[in-house]
Amino acid sequence: MLSIKAYFLPLLLMLYLPHQNSRERVFIDNSHEEFLLAFNDIPVLIDSTNSLSFEQVLNSQKQFAVTPGFKPKDYCVSCTYWIKIPLLIANDLDKEWMIEFYDQTIDDITAYFPQADLSYESSSVGDLRPFRQKPFIHKNFEWIIDTSIKGQQNIYFKVRSHTYADVRVSIRTVNKFVGYALNEYFLYGIFYGMIFIVAVYNLLIYLAIREIKYLYYTFYILSVGVYAMCVDGIAYQYLWPNWPQWNQIAYGAALYSLIFWSLLFSRRFLNLIVRAPKLYQAINWTIALRSAFFFFALIFDHSLFDYRNIEIIPLSLIFYSSIRVWSKGYKPARFFVVAYGILFLGFLAKALIYLSIIPLVTITYYSLHISFLLEMIFLTVALSDRVRILKSNRDRALQRIINQQKENAQLKDKVNQELEEKIKDRTRQLEEKNLLLANTNQKLIEQTKEINAINSKLDLDNWKLKNNIKEILQDRLINKNLNLEQFQKIFPDQATCYRFLEKLKWGNGYHCSKCGNTKYLEGKTKFMRRCSKCGYNESVTSNSIFHGIRFPIEKAFFILYVSNNRQKDYTLDQLSEMLDLRRNTVWNFRKKIEKVYESDSKKKSGTVFIHNLFSTHLN
Repeated sequence: MLSIKAYFLPLLLMLYLPHQNSRERVFIDNSHEEFLLAFNDIPVLIDSTNSLSFEQVLNSQKQFAVTPGFKPKDYCVSCTYWIKIPLLIANDLDKEWMIEFYDQTIDDITAYFPQADLSYESSSVGDLRPFRQKPFIHKNFEWIIDTSIKGQQNIYFKVRSHTYADVRVSIRTVNKFVGYALNEYFLYGIFYGMIFIVAVYNLLIYLAIREIKYLYYTFYILSVGVYAMCVDGIAYQYLWPNWPQWNQIAYGAALYSLIFWSLLFSRRFLNLIVRAPKLYQAINWTIALRSAFFFFALIFDHSLFDYRNIEIIPLSLIFYSSIRVWSKGYKPARFFVVAYGILFLGFLAKALIYLSIIPLVTITYYSLHISFLLEMIFLTVALSDRVRILKSNRDRALQRIINQQKENAQLKDKVNQELEEKIKDRTRQLEEKNLLLANTNQKLIEQTKEINAINSKLDLDNWKLKNNIKEILQDRLINKNLNLEQFQKIFPDQATCYRFLEKLKWGNGYHCSKCGNTKYLEGKTKFMRRCSKCGYNESVTSNSIFHGIRFPIEKAFFILYVSNNRQKDYTLDQLSEMLDLRRNTVWNFRKKIEKVYESDSKKKSGTVFIHNLFSTHLN
């Protein structure tokens, strides 16, 4: 982008300022206020060895020559250019004059001004030096001409630059310069203020709706602004005046940022991942390769930043992608095509100027800046057009929804009416079936009464049968003639044995064996009780012959039963095989039972417990 000054001022200079050729001196008098000298009009001495001193240059006047056929691609970045500005000062001059170089990107300029004693005074400026070394606090390079020296005088400039130097010299009065500079910076304020406003506006839109493309566009606009500031010299003056080394990489960094955010914005705006997946991948590769090139140049070789014509590649890809998406019916891409078409033409014009295919005139020189400005306008219109199209699509969608809802309401009324008729028919059928069910239920009630009477008789018979079986088993248990299978029907598992022991031990109430307390809580495990007073946990098998056994308690019950049964005696081997226990286990438990029999206290506890163990189970 470029300020309004950049569009109109150089054009006015070309149209209205008097031009001087190398065969005559610039005549400074009171009838003129400004002159513009192009590079082809200035006598130049090219020092390819960079070894000539100023004294040698003064003695080489014949080697100064005009280069009318000079083209930008002919500029020698490794040479030193000596420029001579021949002046003729009028005797009756009453205004103060100055000389100005427009290209603020020149690395180093040393000016040699003649003095009254025929000596020369030098002054050095350039973007390799701090900004405060300039004679004027202005983005360009300016010096005051000593108009006290009347008649002829020659001013010399030594120019060195690692990139092409656009040597255009303006000679004007100080009053003309002041007016020009004030207007210029005023227009710069308007121009960069517009960029800032557009950037902030899109940032606020992003914060409101969280669409990432607005954030990309914000960074893109800011990158364009920084790039324009680098081109105009504003960045050097306001952003890094004390770090001139930034001038050597600022163009490359700003241009990379511009292309980077432009690729991201284009990829998102055109929705290439859906509308053109192959182009989406191509842009991703372009971003990766352009980033790799930038970081390589930044770290290893800053001279690669001078290859600015490579930006034709990503811009061509964006331009082609926008045309492709537009051709598929995506209407918001139409202004996008125009915007990047203009920007593409701007970069193409720059490349053609460098290759000397088209002439370097004001319009072509500022073609890229004009393209940036028009591109920003059309991209803003494209975003607005997209919102308008989305709003139109939303309105049409809402209208379709309203129409659909009307149709749905009509259909609902029709369906409801049909359902009401079906419900009436169904209700009539249900009433008939309910009547049939009522008759059937009455019959079922009568049958239920008959079945209940039969079940009562069966329950009585079952109760009598169970009592008979229970009495038989009890008699057999008391008579001590049960085998293992019959015994397991009485004590089938561990829980049955524990419940029996629990009833036998605590059936008449709980008494803590430690403190005699009668209140308890649930113990750690089932069939354990914990004293509420002393906290002692007592298991159901404690203080009995079953305490501490390491085999199933139901098998221990059977061993106790056969040990107490004197009518049928089993050997250790028989019990071991029958119960699937080791012989020593059976023998140890039987010895434990025998000790209880032989103990002096068995009459109080052990024997009574053993005799009552089975005789009370079925009671």
